[in-house]
Amino acid sequence: MSPVVDVVAESPLWSARAGLEEIARRAVDAALAEARRPYMEDAELAVILADNAKLKDLNRDWRDKDQPTNVLSFPAAEGEEIATAPLLGDLVLAFETVADEAAREGKSFDAHFAHLVVHGTLHLFGFDHMNDEDAEEMENLERAALARLGIDDPYLETEPR
Repeated sequence: MSPVVDVVAESPLWSARAGLEEIARRAVDAALAEARRPYMEDAELAVILADNAKLKDLNRDWRDKDQPTNVLSFPAAEGEEIATAPLLGDLVLAFETVADEAAREGKSFDAHFAHLVVHGTLHLFGFDHMNDEDAEEMENLERAALARLGIDDPYLETEPR
C-alpha cells in the first residue's frame, strides 16, 4: 500500500506539465521507502501546485522571509505524533521557481520536481537540515530515493546556465 497523494493544481501555470501526479506519487513512495517509514503507508498528504506569489505569501507568513521559495512543507503532526497521524500534511510548490532552478541547474523539470517532492516529504516525516549532520542525513535519503526513480544525484555540482 502507498500513501494517498492528492495533487491539487492551484495555479494554471502547471497545466502544461503532463504526468506530475504520477511523478509525485512515485517520489512520495521512494521517500517513504528510504526513510523506512512503513507505518505511514496508509497516510495521506497533499501536493499543492501553486505559483511564486502564493509561496512568497506563505514564506513571509510562516518563515518571515518575504520572497518565494521552491517548496514549503506543512506537517500535520510533529515529533512522535507523526508515526500515528493519518494526515502527513501539505507540500506547496512554486512553478516559476521550480522551472527557473531546473533550467539554471541544467536539470529536467520533472527530475527537479521529483527531488522537491522527496525533499518536502522527508520534512513531513520529521527530517530537517538545520545543522550539518541532519543535512547530510537528509541529503543522503534524497539521493537514495531519487536513485530509486532513476534520477541523478541532485547535489552534484553543475555548471550554471
